[in-house]
Amino acid sequence: MTDTTAASGLTVQQWDDKFFVEHVQGNRFAGEMGTSENSIIQVNEDLGKKAGESITFALVNRLTGSGVENGATLEGNEEDLDSRSYKLTIKERAHAVRSNRWENQISAIDLRKAAKMSLKTWSMENTRDRVIAAMSSVNGVAYGSATETQKDAWLVDNADRVLFGAAKSNNSSNDHSASLANIDGTSDKLTSSAASLMKRIARTANPKIRPVMSEKDTKYYYTVYVPSLVFRDLKADATITAAQRDVSIRMQNEKLFKGGDIEWDGMIFKEIEDIPVISGAGASGIDVAPVFFCGAQALGYGIAERWKSAEELFDYGRKKGCAIMEMGGIEKMTFGSGSTDTADLKDHGIVTGFFAAVADS
Repeated sequence: MTDTTAASGLTVQQWDDKFFVEHVQGNRFAGEMGTSENSIIQVNEDLGKKAGESITFALVNRLTGSGVENGATLEGNEEDLDSRSYKLTIKERAHAVRSNRWENQISAIDLRKAAKMSLKTWSMENTRDRVIAAMSSVNGVAYGSATETQKDAWLVDNADRVLFGAAKSNNSSNDHSASLANIDGTSDKLTSSAASLMKRIARTANPKIRPVMSEKDTKYYYTVYVPSLVFRDLKADATITAAQRDVSIRMQNEKLFKGGDIEWDGMIFKEIEDIPVISGAGASGIDVAPVFFCGAQALGYGIAERWKSAEELFDYGRKKGCAIMEMGGIEKMTFGSGSTDTADLKDHGIVTGFFAAVADS
């Protein structure tokens, strides 16, 4: 076991309080997290109050009925609220480092404080990676681990909310790999027109994908998470470039918008450099990458115990361990489009697009 020395620092309780605030503020997806059904990543901490290993989220769709007018009888003409549920399972996760007092004596840096900062960084990256993995997942299976059969079955059920490149016709009879192979390095980049197509898909999917209402100006927005190479192509689009001239000033107080984001036509595009590229899957062996067009309740984050630290002494107090831990789960919320909540699963709040991600020359 490798020992590292940590000098004295903040007390555990003080550090935990400060850490949790910084964890939330520094999280790349913090602006989209909230406890209401209006959040892209809906947070539920019910398990912090009671024992259990799963949390059930209620997935609520919009009403589509016409109601009644001019004194017509309302009783008997009510509309069923089209709601489903999603059961999210939590896990415990933790990481730690250990130090000894001699190395603390001879070290030129505050190793204890450095260890805590490294653990904080690890926890933030862990949360980020779990969000990305959840968006990429295929009915709960990590994309990289899913078989072609599983990907095809997912595409069959989600054909109304998946786009391959710039045209719906790139879908080859719901064959996932064949559809990816239709993505061209020139015509299937993410552009303003392709983004508008994703928005139309979100609005015509069955059921529709709900946008999130802004807390500032009561406008509605979709958030689009875009990998770096695809984001590069979007920024080069002339329509997008022209539209950004006044965006920073207009959106500076908008929680969903951060510096470096692109806002256009009710969509906020965020560059996420850690979204993985799918190597060689496109036409002529080009790389492609997923783009996640998100509305309300796209993901669920169930928390039984927030990230917190712990310390422990070993070897007659000569060694000190510093750990960080959480009990929670982040998953893409799905609903059964068949006869039950788990039959023929659809992604509740996400349109998944796949676009060219050709490396810089």
